[in-house]
Amino acid sequence: MIFDLQNLFAEGQAITATAISTNVIQWGAMGSTFQGSTLLREIGDGDPIKMAVQVNETFDNLTSLAITLEQADNAALSSSADVLWSHSALLAELVAGYQVPITVLPKRITQEYLGLRFTVTGTNPAAGQITAGIVAGVGTMVNAI
Repeated sequence: MIFDLQNLFAEGQAITATAISTNVIQWGAMGSTFQGSTLLREIGDGDPIKMAVQVNETFDNLTSLAITLEQADNAALSSSADVLWSHSALLAELVAGYQVPITVLPKRITQEYLGLRFTVTGTNPAAGQITAGIVAGVGTMVNAI
């Protein structure tokens, strides 16, 4: 699969505690037309926009890891945050090469910022990495050089 560097949420991001993705995509501020009507944003409409989330390094210690795709009014994903998609994986699944079952961005992306939140349950891991972002196609990812 081919990742778009401008649309990467995480590139080999070590998940050692609950955190948001290293990168949060900013779609640009909403505005209004010269006639005063509000511009609407609907990123997911049209052709499906492919996305991939994959474990690069096997996790240890934790009980499970919840991954949520969130939109918000700020880059910290703390203002008017809205969860668009979520997935929870048990430690046994979080091995190198595991691909989270998400294939396209949801159709209700309407806020300025989009990112991932990784929520650790149990003991914080000492090992475990994720790469995630918008891709040209979804398939088996190999470790990048």
